[in-house]
Amino acid sequence: MAYTWQYYDLVLFGIAASMSIGAGIGILTSVSLPMAIIAAGIVASAIIGHGLFVNGPVDEPRDLANEVDVLN
Repeated sequence: MAYTWQYYDLVLFGIAASMSIGAGIGILTSVSLPMAIIAAGIVASAIIGHGLFVNGPVDEPRDLANEVDVLN
C-alpha cells in the first residue's frame, strides 16, 4: 500500500522547512541569526494558524460541541 500525503503532513513539513530555511538564512547570509529565526517563526505560526483555524481538524463547527465520553 502506498502512502498518500495528507494535509497535516504538509503542515508539519511546512513548519520544519520554514524553521530550517530561517536558520540557513541566518547562518549563510548577513541577516542576523535571531532575526532570521524570528521571521521563520512567524511563517511557521501562520502555517500552524492555517492548520488550526482555516482548515481545522473537524468536519463541521457543531463537532466542537460534542461531549468527550472518555473523560466522563
